[in-house]
Amino acid sequence: MNPTSTPPTSPACATCPVHNLAGLKRLGVDMADWDYVVALAGNPNVGKSTVFNNLTGLRQHTGNWPGKTVTRAEGGFEYAGRRHKLVDLPGTYSLLATSTDEEVARDFLLFGRPDVTIAVVDATRLERNLNLVLQVLEITERVVVCLNLLDQARRLGIEIDDRRLARDLGVPVVRTAARYGEGTQALLQAVDEVATGRAACRPRRVFEEPPVLKQALNSLVTELTRLHPDLPNPRWVAWRLLDGDQRIAEALRDGELPGPSATARQAGAAAAVRGSNS
Repeated sequence: MNPTSTPPTSPACATCPVHNLAGLKRLGVDMADWDYVVALAGNPNVGKSTVFNNLTGLRQHTGNWPGKTVTRAEGGFEYAGRRHKLVDLPGTYSLLATSTDEEVARDFLLFGRPDVTIAVVDATRLERNLNLVLQVLEITERVVVCLNLLDQARRLGIEIDDRRLARDLGVPVVRTAARYGEGTQALLQAVDEVATGRAACRPRRVFEEPPVLKQALNSLVTELTRLHPDLPNPRWVAWRLLDGDQRIAEALRDGELPGPSATARQAGAAAAVRGSNS
């Protein structure tokens, strides 16, 4: 059997993680070309690796991020005729870049500008995990929240209103128990709808600035937009500059922040994949 293909359907494996999912083709590391880049973000120990393996058919094909000792895992999958490159970001509790893991995750979301970010959260520790989700939503609105470890939540008697959570966050929320393959089909559909623009994300911004700070923020956003019209999320960049983030200031001075074109991004990522396979 081809290890990157889905197995034949049988009643005995209907709840198995490798159960055949309609429209899913696991591509492993076959990523010579793709239509969309999908980032996988989340706290440590929320099941990101299991979600990654379910979608790609891999057992964490890893390398290192350029210039870093942090492990990088990449793979691919095809759904509804569209090819997706999946990048598993380092598990982190924050995007404030106080560690190398946090810097790698934040920089990819901002500079790499993925088409969709899957934010994986632990259903048994939702409040703790939502801190990272809200930070991700400050950088990008193209997010699908993967409410994972539902099997553990059920055992603990925890019930979560995923529809209410989706309304409150303003992005799709999908219930999963990744180790059993539960919810994978719904996750694929949500990712595809966000990637293609069929699902509109309107994330809720939770911070209300004092008038003086709001004026300073708006002035800086206006200036950043004038100087760098292609800047991804100037509001978030302005926030980080006001907070004294030297990494963002350096990236802005070096011309890194406006971000590469989609073609250059694909070429660079493909080169990284080839390098990790050599």
